Amino acid sequence: MELSRKIAQDLLKIKAVFLSPEKPFTWASGIKSPIYCDNRLTLTSVDVRNDVEEGLAETIRTNYSDAEVLMGTSTAGIAHAAIVGHLMQLPMGYVRSGNKDHGRQNRIEGRLESGQKVVVVEDLISTGGSVLDVVDALKEAGAEVLGIVSIFTYSMQKGLDRLRDANVQNISLTDFDTVIEVAAEEGYIAPSDIERLKKFRANPSDESWIGEIK
Repeated sequence: MELSRKIAQDLLKIKAVFLSPEKPFTWASGIKSPIYCDNRLTLTSVDVRNDVEEGLAETIRTNYSDAEVLMGTSTAGIAHAAIVGHLMQLPMGYVRSGNKDHGRQNRIEGRLESGQKVVVVEDLISTGGSVLDVVDALKEAGAEVLGIVSIFTYSMQKGLDRLRDANVQNISLTDFDTVIEVAAEEGYIAPSDIERLKKFRANPSDESWIGEIK
């Protein structure tokens, strides 16, 4: 089975991705969303965790074969970077959201030498702002950032544009469109929900999808 569909099935099965088009979730920004994503749940399901970590490792081998160090995003990417680093026998570290206010005031934890080739490990890509902040911090420290691997992406246009403008590649194991297509096939949502959920993905600020008749 295609990896993106397998991971979509996994995330739906353990409700790491949960779809509720009839009773949308409210994000901190106030946006109404038909999808809730908590990839931390992949860590507590052994079978799904194996699929995810092996998938991330294979993605790195295939697309970033020169990788010398893995750097997780804080906090969600740390465990995945550690597990994948173990599978690939690569060193790993992580990047804080800001500098510590004590000790050596590090932002980057773990050894990173100037010029080392780094892959950033992230769990979720939405608008891309936070992961690009991590990329910038690594570049400022002298790293050569090869790109990003992530478990899931919303494929929002704002995020795609930001990554393109920054000339940074992200490769996700699965994405919003694959998840909702698999969800419709397996009865999590109605097939008629697909188009209105794609309307949300295209423009989360436009809530017209909520009132559409299925």
